[in-house]
Amino acid sequence: MFIQDLPVISNIKIAENTFLIEVERAIDCDLKPGQFFNIQVVEGTYPLLRRPFSISDATENSIFFMYKVVGEGTKILSQKKSGDKLNVLGPLGNSFSHSYENKHFVLIGGGIGIAPFPFLIKNFDKNQDFSVLFGVRNKNEIHNYGIDQISYASDDGSVGFNGNAIKLLEEHIKKYKTSNIKIFACGPNPMLRALKNFAAQKNIECEVSMESAMACGFGICQGCPIQFNENETYKLICKDGPVFNISDIEI
Repeated sequence: MFIQDLPVISNIKIAENTFLIEVERAIDCDLKPGQFFNIQVVEGTYPLLRRPFSISDATENSIFFMYKVVGEGTKILSQKKSGDKLNVLGPLGNSFSHSYENKHFVLIGGGIGIAPFPFLIKNFDKNQDFSVLFGVRNKNEIHNYGIDQISYASDDGSVGFNGNAIKLLEEHIKKYKTSNIKIFACGPNPMLRALKNFAAQKNIECEVSMESAMACGFGICQGCPIQFNENETYKLICKDGPVFNISDIEI
């Protein structure tokens, strides 16, 4: 884990209110799909707290973060230019488990939940069979950064399947044996709650990357608890996650 100022290389808009920022990879450490960085968007005290961002992609020289402008912090981030510095803390958290044989991987993202998947896909074995489902509100939110083929679901029917991502998933997996499927997911809690029920009914293994405000990023502030099914105990999304088996958690 490092804390360091990293120069911004580029910061481009890829869809409605959605940006991809690239920073120099001046950090000598391994990066794993599912991990995140906590980023300080300003040098001053407002906004005070760091923002967590999944690693969307990484090369030998760069790290990429995908984000959506939803508040003051991400608005400030969207205004960063090449040469500006970002103070980052990371890499933090655990990673997706993707070393499975003879499994068809289904990646399902809702909104900005698509963010960790380009880096996850890059880490798949060369011949891994997988598909990507992307749930959006409308066609203005679609993009395909780092992903060759995506099946879209839109709330208003303006692109792809007319309905939500879980309904699209129900249709999509009809062509596969459920025992040969593993799901990776990230998105808003309502989508994940529906996914948990669906995965349980179909007995499909599912890993989910949980989204949360993470002030410290490594468990000191205790600000991101998540309830485990066993004994009603709690763990921390930042330290024990952000990736969990969906059957282990209460959403």
